[in-house]
Amino acid sequence: MYVHGYRPRERQRLEDQAGALVDLLHHDTAYAAGSSVLEVGCGVGAQTIPLATRSPDARFTSIDISDASLREAERRTRAAGLLNVEFQRADIFALPFPSASFDHVFVCFVLEHLARPAEALTTLRTLLRPGGTITVIEGDHGSAYFHPESEWARAAIQCLVDLQRTAGGNALIGRQLYPLLVDAGFDEVSVSPRVMYVDSSRPDLVDAFTRRTFTAMVEGIREQALAAGLLDAASFDAGVADLYRTAEADGVFCYTFFKGMGTEGGHDD
Repeated sequence: MYVHGYRPRERQRLEDQAGALVDLLHHDTAYAAGSSVLEVGCGVGAQTIPLATRSPDARFTSIDISDASLREAERRTRAAGLLNVEFQRADIFALPFPSASFDHVFVCFVLEHLARPAEALTTLRTLLRPGGTITVIEGDHGSAYFHPESEWARAAIQCLVDLQRTAGGNALIGRQLYPLLVDAGFDEVSVSPRVMYVDSSRPDLVDAFTRRTFTAMVEGIREQALAAGLLDAASFDAGVADLYRTAEADGVFCYTFFKGMGTEGGHDD
């Protein structure tokens, strides 16, 4: 289950997030002309557009389990003038592709929602040709630091972590990318932290990331958190208000994403 839901507000948040993170996450991702790339869990295309824009001569197959998300992704991609992407509905655990179908696989903000991330990575490895690469990007909600400090803000964030765990996912999975990729059999595994540090010297990021990406994400699970009895309404609202407080002139917000890469050395195992 996608804990954030599929409402228009969440679609807008994903677009805001992609815009805020494009340089941090994608500056070193590019695919050679003629290469075939599988993007797993494309959602509404928030990551698809920067990927396809930065590698205009690569061919992308972008998959998702949600028909509504795929329609929106295709609409946005075509509106951006991108013709190097094909969209297809598919389940990561029942993929319709033969072995060694792709030169590269790209997975962003997907493993955190899966009950069986290790199995997913092992399956994706079989789709790579020898020498092909996988790129995996995940956040880790345990890496959120902010000023002013607030126990209620931390409690609200914990609600999101708990809801994702209950749904079968793991909002702390960023720190696990290295062992997950190694255990899945990838070679040359490397993981780099991508730190999003925001203070009032970067008003663009204060708005796009602190307010409209992270705090909006936490605020968006209010109904679920209250229904699950994780916090009372006053406490949750106080936590969200304190997260917004970190976007003021003297506030600071810091969060770490993790970008992992690995290579397929062959399917002889």
